[in-house]
Amino acid sequence: MATWKPDPSFYPSPRLAAKAPPETLAYVAMFDPGRQQPDGIAVVDVDPASATYAQIVGQVTMTHAGDELHHFGWNACSSCLCPNAPHPHMERRYLVVPGLRSSRIYILDTGPDPRQPVISRVIEPEELAERTGYSRPHTVHCGPGGIYVTALGNAEGKGPGGIAMLDAQSFDPLGQWEVERGPQHFAYDGWWHLGYDTLVTSEWGTPDMIEDGLVADILLGARYGRKLHFWDFTGRKHLQEIDFGPDYQLVFELRPAHDPTRAYGFVNCVLCLKDLSSSIWTWYRDADKWAVKKIIDIPAEPADPDQLPPMLKGFGAVPPLVTDIDLSMDDRFLYVSCWGTGDLLQYDVSDPFAPKLTGKVRIGGIVSRAGHPGAPGRSLNGGPQMVEVSRDGRRVYFTNSLYGAVDPQFYPEGLDGWMVKLDAAPDGGIAFDPRFFLDWPKSHRPHQVRLQGGDCSSDSYCFP
Repeated sequence: MATWKPDPSFYPSPRLAAKAPPETLAYVAMFDPGRQQPDGIAVVDVDPASATYAQIVGQVTMTHAGDELHHFGWNACSSCLCPNAPHPHMERRYLVVPGLRSSRIYILDTGPDPRQPVISRVIEPEELAERTGYSRPHTVHCGPGGIYVTALGNAEGKGPGGIAMLDAQSFDPLGQWEVERGPQHFAYDGWWHLGYDTLVTSEWGTPDMIEDGLVADILLGARYGRKLHFWDFTGRKHLQEIDFGPDYQLVFELRPAHDPTRAYGFVNCVLCLKDLSSSIWTWYRDADKWAVKKIIDIPAEPADPDQLPPMLKGFGAVPPLVTDIDLSMDDRFLYVSCWGTGDLLQYDVSDPFAPKLTGKVRIGGIVSRAGHPGAPGRSLNGGPQMVEVSRDGRRVYFTNSLYGAVDPQFYPEGLDGWMVKLDAAPDGGIAFDPRFFLDWPKSHRPHQVRLQGGDCSSDSYCFP
């Protein structure tokens, strides 16, 4: 008798996911900063044995211009195997791709041909607003209850932002996730500890605070997001907020431990107003509450004001601008993108309160303009931004564009897009793959990377 089997890319535990076959394709969001041409998802060949390695081998173009594709995710992942909400016969087949500026959400089917996804549905902004009360969808995570989409604004583009739910099979917008919001107003990222029935959210700002870039008065007035929020995942109720204090602005990317028995995670703070440093914090369970501890300070680097963009000339320094982080599947290595200085840092976080720097590369940067072995003789701009790690932890991919309205504030000469890959040693250490430098088509800029079959920021697990 024939039996249904779970999608082979679903694994009950991170230990088993780390043994998965290597990815052969990467999906990369790309957007036109001038908003004249439609954005798209590029399909990149990441198979070293392929004749088209490190090349774009497929592309799907969106239906409208001006979406600003940013973050996106899979419709289903290993959380489908959780015993409290099992959906074992789902497929990791569809990419859920929001337009951060347009509030339009595209559903892309990778099933018929993974190299040539097709648009199977478009959720228009009016439908999203009417059904959920939200706009400006930002981050997509597949979870036990469906598809969770964080949104920066309400239906009118103001606050509060929050989490919209989509049905995992029909993709219909279901409604607002929150039952009791409490004091939460700003939104950005959202992720969870399934083993502790806790959801965590972070903060940026409402759409009117960010769509024209970083606003100096808001930033220097310490009015951007600086808090973490902890929620009862099943009850959908706010439990606790932690304020990092007015010196810390832009508390962004959430990376909880993959092992569901570990009640901790990592978050980056982009900027300290006192000294332009960036920082990494560990959140953790402390008795019956959640707490945070700063574990890494990354200082700004002194620089000649003549080499700095107008926004930084008065400071005489390059801020690291840590804008993304990622955690390896074994919870051992944390990767930190310094978009300002051009560094990609690797820390051993086996002890989540005592990190050790184990690897560093530099590429691009506001002042350094460091090159790459695959692009000899070239000064590169932009810097490490969206970073993604393979499930086995041996490959690290990243791109160099942050956000259409922010890129020219720090790279006013115009940002030339690229995508690169690092090779990571099992016990620490990273190095550029000299064969992998993808010079991005000039019409668009690259942003988030998703790997075929899943990656270290796609899935959550119910078993250790």
